[in-house]
Amino acid sequence: MTTTSPYGSWPSPLSAAEVSAASPRLEGARFVGDEVWWGESVPEQGGRTTIRRRAASVASGQREEPPVEVLPAPWNARSRVHEYGGGAWTTTDDGELVFVEKEDQRIWILPSDDGPRPLTPEGTDMRFGGLSFQGGRLLAIRETHTGAEAPHRDIVEVPLDRSAVWNASAIVSLTEDSDFLAQPALSADASHLAWIAWNHPNMPWDTAELRVGRIEDGIVAEWTTIAGGAGTAPLQPVWTGEDELVYSDDPTGRWNLWRLRLTADLHHEPIAPADADTGGPLWALGSRWFGMLDDGRFVAVRTNGEDHVVVIGLDGSVTPLSLDVTANVVIEDVRGARVLLSAAGARGSAALWLVDVDDPAGASRVAGGDSPWGDEWMPQPRPVTFTGPRGPVHAFDYPPTNPDAVAPENELPPYVVFVHGGPTSHVGGAASAKIAYFTSRGIGVLDVNYGGSSGYGRAYRERLLGQWGIVDVDDVVAAARGLAQSGRADPDRLAIAGGSAGGWTVLCALVASDTFAAGISRYGVADLRRLAEDTHDFEGSYHESLVGPLPEAEEIYIERSPLSHLERLRTPLLIEQGLEDLVVPPSQSEAVRDALAAGGVPHAYLAFEGEGHGFRRAETVVRTLEAEVAFLGQILGFETPGLPALTLS
Repeated sequence: MTTTSPYGSWPSPLSAAEVSAASPRLEGARFVGDEVWWGESVPEQGGRTTIRRRAASVASGQREEPPVEVLPAPWNARSRVHEYGGGAWTTTDDGELVFVEKEDQRIWILPSDDGPRPLTPEGTDMRFGGLSFQGGRLLAIRETHTGAEAPHRDIVEVPLDRSAVWNASAIVSLTEDSDFLAQPALSADASHLAWIAWNHPNMPWDTAELRVGRIEDGIVAEWTTIAGGAGTAPLQPVWTGEDELVYSDDPTGRWNLWRLRLTADLHHEPIAPADADTGGPLWALGSRWFGMLDDGRFVAVRTNGEDHVVVIGLDGSVTPLSLDVTANVVIEDVRGARVLLSAAGARGSAALWLVDVDDPAGASRVAGGDSPWGDEWMPQPRPVTFTGPRGPVHAFDYPPTNPDAVAPENELPPYVVFVHGGPTSHVGGAASAKIAYFTSRGIGVLDVNYGGSSGYGRAYRERLLGQWGIVDVDDVVAAARGLAQSGRADPDRLAIAGGSAGGWTVLCALVASDTFAAGISRYGVADLRRLAEDTHDFEGSYHESLVGPLPEAEEIYIERSPLSHLERLRTPLLIEQGLEDLVVPPSQSEAVRDALAAGGVPHAYLAFEGEGHGFRRAETVVRTLEAEVAFLGQILGFETPGLPALTLS
């Protein structure tokens, strides 16, 4: 029976605990023998990442058989290289699990039921990530921290005989030529190594290099830059022959596939170019946007707002695959004509899929994507574009969606504008359980890809260069106002929420505009100078491209920082912060809290022990979801039945 209730007060079956359980993070996947293995976070176990497996035959349609856990508690496969990690586990050819343990950042191997055994020494300042097993060799990115010096990084081979446990010099450094390295690829005959490299002040999506080195006596003797280095950002080298590489690069303004033959003239050839991206920001070391099938065809992601999966034939023909995936697609592994890909769909959370590219209709879900609710509770994303001061602003609109409730006639819904982090990141059209938690209660969500976001080409990404705190703010304000002017949202009940760089945009927007009636900042940047001083090495020069070099641009840093203008911050604010956050330390959120308290602005500050940059624990996810909806209800003026009230200071 349909009930009539004000927007925001609709009865919903989506509990915060169920949303937390339905939203695991998938951390890589691969074919291992006749099985499929994958990494998955376990929110109810402190957010640790475990490794699970299923027989491929079971994965192909008989998911009622539960998966087998390979990595038992309390082991936690998570890398901290670049702070964002990635590539925290792989397997040997014999099916032995190799992983990085979060607590000590050592590499461990699980050869049997006897429990994990270390492969690298204890008590050192070494971290490892980007693990891969190639040609019988375990390769990794090593990051070494020594006192106050900047971390040192190299591509290494780690012996499997455990000799490095007692002798760190047994870890062979293959090359150490740049500030940052990623995605090493060993040729089939082990004569050459290809990899991606970049140096401060560049970020890998701005300017990077694809390098190839000749291996002698097990190490790179000499190397050559064969792509990038002049305003392009190559990604993911894959050997397709003894003297042939395929990789992604964006000299045309879009990441497309390129083929390179290692001849005297280094001939580069585009592969099926398109006005879409096969590639993205290299935040995590395990990211993959394409794979080569056994017959030489390629399966690839193409992003233009939403993600699509295509097969590129030997003749350059392109065949789209009809799959229910629209966002966050990663090509995890390929075997024969089968592909493992992780992705989110228009009506579901992230899932791992097993797809036969010659029979995509038979695609099966291996893990994730589970929901105790029917599709009728998931809002259908609507791609929208608004006019901003500097051009189009892209977003996805998720309207209030509840099959059992309607609002009183002529009432317009409250909306919360989601601002993603990065800021060079991207959201696609996928209705997560978290979004549905809001929309099922009658709160609309507008997910904005402001200027600077990836997924729309280099020109859209570079709109933010030197303009962070201006372009992003103008774009989210234009999107919110445009939605209200279209008659789809109540202009007096607009809120804004974001984390990290998204939290920065939240704070800047509340200082610069009166568009929003409430704000939610999750570990948001508040002081640019403090960010430049405190942040980690991976993003240590990021602010130079987004704002300007220091000390020359110090006045700009001061002028743009919300902490410089807190007298203008009169909008009620909910602040959420992990106390172990090394990317945006708690001091930033605490400074905002103190200023709000001094100014008498209604606010709440929620701090969480054991959480870093991004919340993983089930209890944290539950607390923040309930608090955010309760906060919006208290500020925007609607009841939130079943949720504990939030104490505001």
